[in-house]
Amino acid sequence: MTQTIAILDFGSQYTMLIARRVREQNVYCEIFSPRVTREELARLKLAGIIFSGGPSSVYDDGAPRAPEFIYELNVPILGICYGMQLLAYQLGGRVERSPHREFGPAQIRVTNSKSLVSNLPLSQPVWMSHGDNVLELPPGFEKLAESDNCAFAAAMNPARKMYALQFHPEVAHTPHGKNILRYFLFDICNCAGDWTPRSFIESSIEQIRARVGNERVLCALSGGVDSMVAATLIERAIGHQLTCVFIDHGLLRQNETAEVASLAAQIGIELVAVDVREYFLEKLRGVIDPEQKRKIIGAAFVEKFDETAKNLGEHKFLAQGTLYPDVIESAAPLDANQGRSHNTAVTIKTHHNVGGLPTTLPFQLLEPLRHLFKDEVRAVGTELDLPKNVVWRQPFPGPGLAVRIIGDITRERLDTLRAADAIVREEIENWGMEHRPWQYFAVLTPIQTVGVMGDERTYENVLAIRAVTSEDGMTADWARLPHDLLAKMSSRIVNQVRGVNRVVYDITSKPPGTIEWE
Repeated sequence: MTQTIAILDFGSQYTMLIARRVREQNVYCEIFSPRVTREELARLKLAGIIFSGGPSSVYDDGAPRAPEFIYELNVPILGICYGMQLLAYQLGGRVERSPHREFGPAQIRVTNSKSLVSNLPLSQPVWMSHGDNVLELPPGFEKLAESDNCAFAAAMNPARKMYALQFHPEVAHTPHGKNILRYFLFDICNCAGDWTPRSFIESSIEQIRARVGNERVLCALSGGVDSMVAATLIERAIGHQLTCVFIDHGLLRQNETAEVASLAAQIGIELVAVDVREYFLEKLRGVIDPEQKRKIIGAAFVEKFDETAKNLGEHKFLAQGTLYPDVIESAAPLDANQGRSHNTAVTIKTHHNVGGLPTTLPFQLLEPLRHLFKDEVRAVGTELDLPKNVVWRQPFPGPGLAVRIIGDITRERLDTLRAADAIVREEIENWGMEHRPWQYFAVLTPIQTVGVMGDERTYENVLAIRAVTSEDGMTADWARLPHDLLAKMSSRIVNQVRGVNRVVYDITSKPPGTIEWE
């Protein structure tokens, strides 16, 4: 069983970043709500616990708390920001609102060069983000560092294996933060650092075999790296018990159906292709709301998989390439009572392979990549010896072009977007940039503007180009594409794609925007 760090999420914007930093050290971690039960953690080989930061004050009504049993588990605990204040509050210290809120860069002074801060500079920059301060440490704790506005910037109780930081070690603005986290993981939690792509593959194959047994699995294969890696893992675990089905819903990019068939052949996966383009178009006719689009597509996927499965024989499991960011984005944001909740109504957007599935799903879900980030999936794909054009294929949403067409989905609008998107992808891929953007595509808007083409007035659609840089899709920045490249794409689109007379470039980062427009 893999050693695991459990991260309790109290609503911090940096919780996913904590997970990234832990996994960068080849240590496995999972994120849990403060509602986590003793039984949920008992299934893990628990090496330590991290309390995330969060926007609450420990004195707020309904402020999230750590379950009392957490303090009885006798595993190391690291509290970060709100997590530090919570440790102090629940263990008998004193927390008060500070007259000087710290948000942004600060300088801490190490007053006791032990443990987390040993072998680090006595004065170092960190990133603070807090309104409350710990004014009195709980019994047994000793001070490690301070700042001008914070008497206790770091503290510890080694006898109880409890450690606390008022600043954020997970962000790049805390240069020595990685060293601090590394010390916690290896010197305090005694992690082995052996969670690697190879070990993930081996454990996943074991788990798939144990869960599936002699049953059959129907795999939703889209041709993207996520579904291809998931399918390859499952095929290596159960071989001929896997049936891969490609649903051609008519929402794919130009020539993509042929490319998916070619990719499957390269890998050696037998593929059953199902042409349901007309069915999806009819289902989406007149639908404008993006959430409704996603849910319609998710339900239609399951319906067609159900029909296909019946034709192919009994299948107990439906396999998907769901990733950790899909799960998190489909979950609700902070619940004031107990951190993030996965069962309330408010969502960022529903991913068709997570939140868009109907409650009457006729399969059990098999999602071997559910706790991986995109870059980790690529590393697993490389370890599986998948072709580079599979491993580095740019992300493509499950609902396809339906969430890249703002407004009504019609065959004509799909054809327009496909042609424009093909130009965007071709020009960026041919430009010869050293580092290609994480994702790049076209978005067709319902906005029409006046133009002049061939001395004639036009009144046609605005098309947006979106290109972003990212590591895992959780955050992203707009790509600084060369002006000449943007000019070339714009000129080709306006001249070669009917129905478009204006091209704009999206310079919004994530957050506040999302990568996709819908």
